Amino acid sequence: MNNLLLLLVAVLGFVAVAGVGFVFVGGDSSQGKTAKRVQAVAGPKEKGRSRIAPAEAAGMRRKQILENLKINEKQSRKQRLSIEARLRQAGLSIGVRQFWIFSGILGLTLGGLPILVGFNPLICLGIGFSVGIGLPRWVLGFLSARRVKKFTNEFPNAIDIIVRGIKSGLPVHDCIGVIARETPEPICSEFQRLVEGQAMGVALDQSLDKMYDRMPTAEVRFFAIVMNIQQKTGGNLAEALGNLSTVLRARMLMREKIKAMSGEAVASAVIIGSLPPGLMTLVSITSPGYMAPMYITSRGHLMLLGSAIWMGMGIFVMRRMINFKI
Repeated sequence: MNNLLLLLVAVLGFVAVAGVGFVFVGGDSSQGKTAKRVQAVAGPKEKGRSRIAPAEAAGMRRKQILENLKINEKQSRKQRLSIEARLRQAGLSIGVRQFWIFSGILGLTLGGLPILVGFNPLICLGIGFSVGIGLPRWVLGFLSARRVKKFTNEFPNAIDIIVRGIKSGLPVHDCIGVIARETPEPICSEFQRLVEGQAMGVALDQSLDKMYDRMPTAEVRFFAIVMNIQQKTGGNLAEALGNLSTVLRARMLMREKIKAMSGEAVASAVIIGSLPPGLMTLVSITSPGYMAPMYITSRGHLMLLGSAIWMGMGIFVMRRMINFKI
């Protein structure tokens, strides 16, 4: 009797455990049946490949497009930052080969003169390398930035000329010709190239892309986008360019406001960056014997090298802190 009772209890316990398991993990639930119906309608899955929802596929395509745009922007940015592009932006007529020849001659000259005075050859080599590589590139960057700044400041006025010409009935080509004749440099030379390109049969969008290569600014890109859209879809070009001129003037005003607000930080950075080398120069002039070990001993050379590295890092950090992009 006891054995029969134990057997009955074991069977009932097994049934209870099996029922609980069936409720939680077994059987075909409504979701499972729905999935089976969907799979039956859509067809069997391909081996090793899962189905992607339309929204997820659209997101993946959008992500891929953004990645391709970033890659293209990086490539175009590298091209715009090359020496050849910088020479075009600065408005110089020399070639890349002539630029590097001039840089090499300058580096050899200013690096060889300290050897005649008696400086360490390693220090002279560093001076020649820094002057030959850094100084011409810095001058080229300064000239290109100054020319791009002049172009950006006068560009809204050039757009206003096009707007007034269109409202008075002139075609766009004649308005661009007026800009090429009546505006100051560098606006006139850039639009003159635009006029010459159109006279040779070059499409307007291609001419604007070449202008953007010579003047890689957001203002030129906005202008090219507005002109291309108007050519393809039509519309009121005078109104679109008028709105663009307003936006460009607002950007210019914001840039000047940020420059005024960051003027104190810029002045502090200049003072902090120029104080150590200026003080070292004054001490070297007033007390040459006190600073002589820094220039003639190996320990002094290491100290100068470390100081130059730390100063370069500090200047780089301060430059990043005060450099604002709009």
